[in-house]
Amino acid sequence: MIDEHGYRPNVGIILCNRFNQIFWARRCGQDGWQFPQGGIRAQEPVEEAMYRELREEVGLSPQHIEVLGCTRDWVHYDIPDQYRRRHPHSPFRGQKQIWYLLRLIGEDKNVRLDSCERPEFEEWCWISYWSALDHIISFKREVYRQALTELEPMLASVKTHI
Repeated sequence: MIDEHGYRPNVGIILCNRFNQIFWARRCGQDGWQFPQGGIRAQEPVEEAMYRELREEVGLSPQHIEVLGCTRDWVHYDIPDQYRRRHPHSPFRGQKQIWYLLRLIGEDKNVRLDSCERPEFEEWCWISYWSALDHIISFKREVYRQALTELEPMLASVKTHI
C-alpha cells in the first residue's frame, strides 16, 4: 500500500527499559542495526500494526510494555535508489512512519527474536537513548532524530518501574 506521494505507511518502535536505554537490534544476516519497524496493512489501525510488529519482531505482547506516546504526525524518509527493489513502474520512494515510544515493563527474557516464522533480527542489546543516531544508516538518520526528539520528553513524564 503506497500513498499518492510514493510513501509506504509504516510504524517504528522505540522500546526503552526502566533506565531509559533503548532496544537496538541487528537484522538477520546483515551488519545493520535498527529499531523495530514494519508496514501497516490496508485498513489496519496504526496502533494495531505497532502491536503486531512488536509481537512479530520482538516477541513482546501488550502486557510486557507500556505505551508512553507516539509522534503527532507521519515522519518521512526516501530510500536511496541503490537500496530500492527494482519495479519499473512503481511510484514507491520511501516510508512514512508513526513512531511509538514504549517502555518494557516485563523482563529482558520476555524478548524473543524467534517468535515468528521469518525473524527480522538475530541479536539485540540496550543502548543509550541518543547513540542510535551514531549507528543508523545515513538515509534514516534524520527520521530517527525527529522521532527521538519528539518522544524524549515523554520519558521524563513517566515514573520508571524499578
